[in-house]
Amino acid sequence: MHQDDLGTITHLHKQEILEIRDKLEAECSGNETLKRELFEAKQRLYEKTEKIHVLEQEIKRHKKECSDMEDIYRDEVSEMKQKIDAEHAKSEQRQEKLKALEKTTSEQDKKIEARDQTEIVELRKKLEEQIYHQGNLEKKLRTLQSKKEEALVLKEKCHEEIKNMRKKLEEEQKRNGMLEDEVNILKEQILHLSCDLNESTNSVRKGNSGNFSFVSESPMTFSKSIQIRDTISCQRATIAKLLGEVGLPKIVSYMELEDKDVQIHAVKVLANLAAEESNQEKIVEAGGLSSLLMLLETTEDETIQRVAAGAIANLAMNAEKNQELIMMKGGVKLLAKIANKAEDPQTLQMVGGALANLCGNEKLQMRLRDEGGIKALIGMVRSGHSDVLAQVARGVANFAKCESRGATQGHRKGRSFLIDDGALPWIVANSNNEAIPVTRHVELALCHLSSHEANAKDIVSFGAFWELVRISRECSREDIRNLAKRAINTSPTFQMELRRVHFPRG
Repeated sequence: MHQDDLGTITHLHKQEILEIRDKLEAECSGNETLKRELFEAKQRLYEKTEKIHVLEQEIKRHKKECSDMEDIYRDEVSEMKQKIDAEHAKSEQRQEKLKALEKTTSEQDKKIEARDQTEIVELRKKLEEQIYHQGNLEKKLRTLQSKKEEALVLKEKCHEEIKNMRKKLEEEQKRNGMLEDEVNILKEQILHLSCDLNESTNSVRKGNSGNFSFVSESPMTFSKSIQIRDTISCQRATIAKLLGEVGLPKIVSYMELEDKDVQIHAVKVLANLAAEESNQEKIVEAGGLSSLLMLLETTEDETIQRVAAGAIANLAMNAEKNQELIMMKGGVKLLAKIANKAEDPQTLQMVGGALANLCGNEKLQMRLRDEGGIKALIGMVRSGHSDVLAQVARGVANFAKCESRGATQGHRKGRSFLIDDGALPWIVANSNNEAIPVTRHVELALCHLSSHEANAKDIVSFGAFWELVRISRECSREDIRNLAKRAINTSPTFQMELRRVHFPRG
């Protein structure tokens, strides 16, 4: 009875081993197919996505785990089979012994039966242990099957992701093509409108006396007389056409394109738009000021630097809020950096114009000087170009006027920062410059400096006092003559200098 049970169990184990071996062979065959498919997917999409590479590595790892578990299971099943065969052989031997011993005496039969019973109990325990071990192997096999199913799910996900990525890639390529077409169209549009604007500018300049032009050309726009307003109607029409067809946000976005020609034309258009005070707030709100400052910081192209500085000059023309934004965003440091490096007169003129406009804001004077704006402005006199000198003189006059106002109101003491930064010798040398714009601004600067008693001794020692006297007598503008006379009459130092000259000590 026990021998038949053992044979049946052994037969079942053999069948299970064969089934497990078939399953493992099928699984290995499936893994080989999966490997080929993953390898082909990897070859096609290796350059496209790192994620598929990770999935392939994961599947390879699962395959290796399956192979390792197969080896372990095969070894364990082989060992179990050997043990069962050995136990089966022992059982047969014992059965033969039992048959031989049955012929002996009953006492011997009892002893043999008791001994065999003990052995059978032990065999049963060992068999139970083997069944328990087999159960563990079956659990491991189920685990491997589960991992195989997970690998198949991963494979399906991989195929699905590959499919989705292909679709996204095709959509992205299509979208890129559409964007390239749009950029080309917009590029032609802005170049066309920029040409229209420049033609309008040229026609305005031909009808003028030569003192006016857009910022995108030179010299810069800094005055707004009624006569100029009457002559720029065609320009305004072009600006309105530009805003209507393209829109301000688009124009600002063009400055971020890599195409340098489009970038330059976009900055020129923005500079011309900034010349209209009604457009300035819109430009700032659309991010135009931030983009201009970013260009100044990143570009080495002097044409872009020149036009961007001109646009900033226009934005800083009258609006204190814009001037404070320029200062807050580091605009003075950027302008000073360009001023110290540039040699082109037009670039220096645009930068000088921007700094000159900022010099007219009394709230910014301390920071303007601390961030190198005044020294950079004065340093531009190295150019010697009349348009550059006119902007330097205008900036100096604006700065001196603010200092004079601060001294009069009681919140500005001590001598002028302009004197500290070495501007006075240049003022003296250019108080009678051949270029009228330079002369007028220098005369104003000297009058404002002279109105503050803290500057009087320096003005006398540098020889500027007698230029002030000349201005009070010879200047063609009455308001400047009156400023010079008031400064002379209210300064004890100047009065003492007059008495010293007219009544020298013997």
